Amino acid sequence: MKSNQRKKDLVIKIITYLSSLVSVLILGSILVFVLVKGLPLLSIDIILGDNSNTASVSMRIDPVDRTNNFTYETKENEYFSKRYGVSFIDTYSLEGNKTITINYVDENSPFTKAIGKGNNSGEIFRLKSGDVLSDVGLLLFGDDLIDNPNATNIIFDIREGASILVERLEETYYIANITPMILGGGIRGSIITTLYLIVLTLLIGLPIGIGSALYLHELAPKNKITNLLRSFIDMLTGVPSIIFGLMGAAFFIPLTVKLSGGRISGGNLISGAITLSVIILPVIIRATEAALDLVPKDYKLASLALGANETQTTFKVMLPNAIPGILSAALLGIGRIMGESAALIYAIGSVVKDDISIFGNGTSLSVHIWSAMSGERPNFALASTISIILLVIVLTLNLIVKYITYSLKKKYK
Repeated sequence: MKSNQRKKDLVIKIITYLSSLVSVLILGSILVFVLVKGLPLLSIDIILGDNSNTASVSMRIDPVDRTNNFTYETKENEYFSKRYGVSFIDTYSLEGNKTITINYVDENSPFTKAIGKGNNSGEIFRLKSGDVLSDVGLLLFGDDLIDNPNATNIIFDIREGASILVERLEETYYIANITPMILGGGIRGSIITTLYLIVLTLLIGLPIGIGSALYLHELAPKNKITNLLRSFIDMLTGVPSIIFGLMGAAFFIPLTVKLSGGRISGGNLISGAITLSVIILPVIIRATEAALDLVPKDYKLASLALGANETQTTFKVMLPNAIPGILSAALLGIGRIMGESAALIYAIGSVVKDDISIFGNGTSLSVHIWSAMSGERPNFALASTISIILLVIVLTLNLIVKYITYSLKKKYK
């Protein structure tokens, strides 16, 4: 009998150890992947980068003389087009997206007489050394297109690099669309937006959540209605956050627009913060109730025995002693705020910008990750870099809360 029990215990231990090992390996692999992909891109420039410096102008370059034969002595990793008299090198933006930079332009090159399109129609632009070609790619048309309407368009993707670009240029008769850009980038605006959302959400959600928890735990009668309210609160914890996002778009955005008297015109940080407040309320309420449960009942009985009424006992005895647990609840709320993306896409939008106002839209760090990974060109490096910054912020806040909790526990001992 003892032998069989030992075998069962051994099997249970092995399963436990294996489960723990698998968990550690999975989490470790994710962390290693994020660090390997994100650390090379992590810099002060990307943290403080200004997206307002990013601009581009669409333009065309007229047909070239096919007898053009510009000369230039290229350097290493530089590629020169004899037909257009311009050289290129491969570069990368702050956010890790591949770009191509003009390194040299002959004074007689067609690139010195580029013609603007759209809003800049007819304006002459002189492309020069240092101009960056954007990642939207170039649309190049085949040789003799005007003489031969059946000529095939040549499509170039910026990710193919400078060497392939030069090969394509040598085949072309004229360039229908080229888009140089003033290079900006960075995540400063997303960091500021995230911090705004944390502060605004906690200012709205914490008082409501703590007040609700105090009522349910200390003041509400113990009956079926109270139990039903707790069940509803627990149920809200499992509601997909995108549902809250729809509520934010359908209710909170119009509400903030109406209350602002026209100062707000669409999704904004206030509507996002209200939406997040609703999301974190169940977490705050349940964690605060748990913190109140840990306060010794003798404290409450002693306060009542000394003549304090129930309200005084709640706010002067129970609440101060539950503050360490409430801070932990706030930390859980902050984690949820920083990790939320689906709801914020609807509630504030996903516009990456640096001019941040609580009355305007923007994007949080999590939504910025979503933006980097959406579309046909997912940017793993940028998403991993933002993830590292999120982890650092969460770790910092965690240490601060732990220190405050430790100090309060020493104070009330």
